[in-house]
Amino acid sequence: MNKANTLLILLLMASFVYAQEEVSKEKEKAYKSSIDLTWEANKELSDNEFINAEADYRRAISKSNENVVAPYNLGTAYYKNESLEEAFGRFKQVGELASEKPEKHKAFHNMGNVFMKNEEYDKAVEAYKEALRNDPTDEETRYNLALAKALAEKDKDKDKQGDEDKKEPEEKKDDKEDKEKKEDQEDQQQDNKEKDEGDQEKDENKEGDGEEKKEQPKQGEKPDEQKEPKKSQLSPQQIKNLLEAMQNEENKVQEKMNEKKVKGPKVKTAKDW
Repeated sequence: MNKANTLLILLLMASFVYAQEEVSKEKEKAYKSSIDLTWEANKELSDNEFINAEADYRRAISKSNENVVAPYNLGTAYYKNESLEEAFGRFKQVGELASEKPEKHKAFHNMGNVFMKNEEYDKAVEAYKEALRNDPTDEETRYNLALAKALAEKDKDKDKQGDEDKKEPEEKKDDKEDKEKKEDQEDQQQDNKEKDEGDQEKDENKEGDGEEKKEQPKQGEKPDEQKEPKKSQLSPQQIKNLLEAMQNEENKVQEKMNEKKVKGPKVKTAKDW
């Protein structure tokens, strides 16, 4: 390696170091400016100038990610004003940016407090647990954790009871529907039975009416005249013989009458006076 190359490498290293120093100075300058703005915002907040304080906190946050005090204090201000969603966002930001355990502990502790306000007890339990991982000695966090666990368990029991109460009416509803269905079937069977009995009685009455109608004489007729006389079943020859016999009888009668006319009438004897 010749001297020229060595000199070039040294110059590059020097430039890199210089650049790093410049970056470090800029970051330090930005951090200092962020801290100044944070203190200014703290003062404004103590003077109840929330709008100005909020603006300065935001400016401080935008200048340096290393300043975790600004988002933490802004989150605390939001929390006191019941702006829980904004407060949680700032505490979460601190938890992600902080490199020291005490700062992480405070961030997760306050996230747990937000969850407690929102009655999200299961999430609060997890947040307090994370806070204790970063500071196991904090008794306040430990107490909040125990309270969150108790409330979460109470909610589970309430939900379980609610499910049972909801299920019970459904079962009663099913029983009621089954009972109504059974009653409908019984009513239908009774209706069918009554219908069958009515049809049977109707048929019997119909048969009786037919018989009465058959036996009842027509108006203007004698009972013996209901049936028409049967037509003669004699053959033509038999009819002819019968007529000849009747004619013969009539001839005999006529002959006897003629004989009486020849003899004259019989005279009665007169009585004497």
